[in-house]
Amino acid sequence: MKPEKVVDFYSRLREHEPAPKTELQFVNPYTLVVAVALSAQATDVSVNKATKDLFKTVDTPEKMLALGEDGLKSYIKTIGLFNTKAKNVMAAARILIDQHGGVVPRDREALEGLPGVGRKTANVVLNVAFGEYTIAVDTHIFRVSNRTGLAPGKNPLQVELKLEKVTPPQFKQHAHHWLILHGRYVCKARTPECWRCVVNDLCAFKDKTPPPGALAKDVKAKGRPKRVSKAVGAAKGARRTKAKMKR
Repeated sequence: MKPEKVVDFYSRLREHEPAPKTELQFVNPYTLVVAVALSAQATDVSVNKATKDLFKTVDTPEKMLALGEDGLKSYIKTIGLFNTKAKNVMAAARILIDQHGGVVPRDREALEGLPGVGRKTANVVLNVAFGEYTIAVDTHIFRVSNRTGLAPGKNPLQVELKLEKVTPPQFKQHAHHWLILHGRYVCKARTPECWRCVVNDLCAFKDKTPPPGALAKDVKAKGRPKRVSKAVGAAKGARRTKAKMKR
């Protein structure tokens, strides 16, 4: 996608959603780390349901250790892979206390050193909690970047690096949220809703989907082929045969 189109692309997303925010619920940087770690292979909705009561009483690494692994499981048991995630959250809390004074570090390498925290989670924390210009590439952003031609890549890291390169500075703060929300609600995996996409004409996706019911209306407008009665068909056939005999 050409630079001028990239600017137009982000401008339209910004106009549609001026101040995008993460849909994960959190109360401080630590609870954000926990929420994002729990969201791996799970929906934000399911995580929010599990952490709604948890974060009312547990909002620091110290309180998490006091709760204990079994206590945490009782809150997050509805989330996939909750056993593994509970262990990671507890291990991460211990490291934060022992190595960082119980404070979430504003450093990618340190964040990625926490159990259950990969590059994507670190990018989300740096962007949301600290305002860094990072772009966490999840399945939605990977799809949107490739489908639209904004930042094609074979893997999340390639897409991330390309997005950082092509995204103008004035859009980097919210680029992550604009793209993830667009992928989650408009540029969906199975059936993208191209008819209501604000960047439809800038998108490189060829097989754009029409509005619901558009195909049925088109067939109805054109009408079905008229049926020819057997009698009329037989008469036409007889005339053709007779004409051939005269030749």
